[in-house]
Amino acid sequence: MKSMKRVLAGISTLVLMSSALAACGGNNNSSSSGANATTAPAATTAAAATTAPAAGSGEKVTINLWSFTDEIPNMTKKYIETHPDANVEFKTTIVATTDGAYQPALDQALAAGGKDAPDVFAAEAAFVLKYTQGDASTFAANYADLGLDDQMVKDAGIAQYSVDIGSKDGQLKGLGYQATGGAFIYRRSIAKDVFGTDDPAAIKAEIGPGWDKFFEAAAKLKAKGYGAVSGDGDIWHAIENSSEKGWIVDGKLHIDPKREEFLDLSKKLKDNGYHNDTTDWTEAWFADMSGTGAQPVFGFFGPAWLVNYTLSDNVKDTSGDWAVTEPPTGFFWGGTWLLANKDVTKDDAKKQAVADFIKWVTLDTSETGLQYYWANGTMKEGEQGTKDSVASSVVMDKSNGELPLLGGQNMFDVFVPANANASGKNLTQFDETINKLWRDQVREYTAGNKDRAKAIETFKQQVKDQLNIDSE
Repeated sequence: MKSMKRVLAGISTLVLMSSALAACGGNNNSSSSGANATTAPAATTAAAATTAPAAGSGEKVTINLWSFTDEIPNMTKKYIETHPDANVEFKTTIVATTDGAYQPALDQALAAGGKDAPDVFAAEAAFVLKYTQGDASTFAANYADLGLDDQMVKDAGIAQYSVDIGSKDGQLKGLGYQATGGAFIYRRSIAKDVFGTDDPAAIKAEIGPGWDKFFEAAAKLKAKGYGAVSGDGDIWHAIENSSEKGWIVDGKLHIDPKREEFLDLSKKLKDNGYHNDTTDWTEAWFADMSGTGAQPVFGFFGPAWLVNYTLSDNVKDTSGDWAVTEPPTGFFWGGTWLLANKDVTKDDAKKQAVADFIKWVTLDTSETGLQYYWANGTMKEGEQGTKDSVASSVVMDKSNGELPLLGGQNMFDVFVPANANASGKNLTQFDETINKLWRDQVREYTAGNKDRAKAIETFKQQVKDQLNIDSE
């Protein structure tokens, strides 16, 4: 997950030689039962086998699983636990996304093919389109060819944005186990002071719909000495993923009007002192979560993972003083998709084994499916782990999403509609690079280093220089 900044941060080379995969800061339900480790093909990888008890006399099916954290590899342990008759073993290879190591290693392994090629592999939101719709999509099997059809997707109530991102020409190639539709995560005490209530339905009406309403709320907050958000990055993901079109249209750079408006909204935040002018993923941003920044901050835009894995580590004394409500505009942020190598369809036994595992992770809505365990924080029996928003609305509707950090609020009441309101039709495989260039130029503009036209001109030239993509 930057999928969530839950990558193996700060680790560029990782070789696990212990009997268990180390936790990577992801869902703390992840199984940590023992696994025999072996050195993976690439220097920056870690491989481990999770072996199912043999069923009958048939030869075990080996599934080569590639990921960029130990989150999905740890799921294989729960799969074996809940499928004791599965005649399968998993050989897992983990390559951190640090320094861009994962994609080149995965690409090389997919292109090489053979018995060591990935059978199942993960891709995060920052680069998933490359593997579902872009240059590397030819390696991915259609879910339908694995026997995972559209009716299963509908029956599970999978968020449409996730399906759109995972599909090419109407053929589904990847699905996630989480859903990362975004909410507005706000301080209850500040809401009461400024708006007279902390009720999520009332706050939803105060901050939206639309950015005009949000900035009306920002003015009210400022009058009482509060910032609306920590930095302009807090509104960027909501703007980026609610645009009508993505960065590339008909092979050329396109600046969607909603994304261009980010220049103006960012400047409005700065000029009016509506934020603390922080940059996300910095100490100043984290300080605003605990209420120790330059001015108290009302809230942050983000999915459930921002609550579970970022705010939870930084809110400190403000824990319990938070709530979630629907944002001014629908959006998503992050996520991890699971894909299968098309070559698995050539072997019936492997095809069935891969299909069963992917179905259990992404489409199984039963109480012994991965998503139910994930939503309810019950990956480890007898231990309450982290609850998370999952891909299936069916699962969330029957799960308990109450969190102490949110004052006991059931977050699923907000994240089910948030996931439904997100769009997955405005991404490109170049977003990771282009987004950084754009945000850098927006900050140059708001800092007064460039005028608006020059910032846009520089951005277009940088895209041309780095990606050889002309502007419209």
